[in-house]
Amino acid sequence: MLTVKLDRYQIFCQVVESMSFSSAAKKLYMTQPAVSQAISNLEEELGLRLFARTPKGVSLTKDGRLLYEHVSAALNLIRAGEKKLYEARGLLVGELKLGVGDTISRYYLLPYLEKFHREYPGIKLRIINRTTPELCEMIKSGDIDLGLVNLPVKEADFVVEECMTVHDVFVCGAEFHEKLKDRESLDVWQITDYPLILLENKSNSRQYVEKWFQSRGVPLVPEIELGSHELLLEFAKINLGLACVIREFSQDYLQNGILHEVPLKDPIPARSIGYCYLKSVPLSPASSAFVNTL
Repeated sequence: MLTVKLDRYQIFCQVVESMSFSSAAKKLYMTQPAVSQAISNLEEELGLRLFARTPKGVSLTKDGRLLYEHVSAALNLIRAGEKKLYEARGLLVGELKLGVGDTISRYYLLPYLEKFHREYPGIKLRIINRTTPELCEMIKSGDIDLGLVNLPVKEADFVVEECMTVHDVFVCGAEFHEKLKDRESLDVWQITDYPLILLENKSNSRQYVEKWFQSRGVPLVPEIELGSHELLLEFAKINLGLACVIREFSQDYLQNGILHEVPLKDPIPARSIGYCYLKSVPLSPASSAFVNTL
């Protein structure tokens, strides 16, 4: 019943603001009899007299004034909601809930995030750092719209898109580099002769490397497990062991000779980083714009 009355409430407010049926009719692009009939129907449905008719026009009754206060406020809220909706479509306002791992944040995401914020300053950014498995759970629960993750991600309900190819490699500091200088490369089983520094085992990167070694019958048993890529590099720098890192995110250390890559006869296959989201939930305008930025 309320939906039937909505148009009549809009007419009612216009009559109040115009204080004339004929002026209201012109602004509403209606005939005066149609406006009069709509007000009569509204009064009949409410069982109230809303206007006092006079030769000079109309004036509100006490009931009419009370109704106008509430109806005008409600219509203003509706207009505000419509405005916000159109602004969101135009990316003037909105929210982007993005989940990303620490390493990807530091070495990949930042320039894209800066560009996005510059182009869409009205979009509120909510960024959460977690491991890839944790981000996948957050996507399923709706806590984030989009996850920027280490691939592969095997989730049948996800759309998964690759952004960048990366390579997992072992690196070492000066002391280990001196010990290995006479070797052109190492077999996979020879890696385990040295102390290993790996990411914690809940990370996708660690799991990917471990599975590849296990497929060759070589279990990886680290002496040190760390929570960030940066710490892997720093621990390798002070010669605590061979660290498994992402080559593309270690260029400052490698190019400056701080660390050295340990060549493998059988290199670890390349993988990717990318973004994913639920197939069943369309991307918000903000999320779509961010995907386009990537």
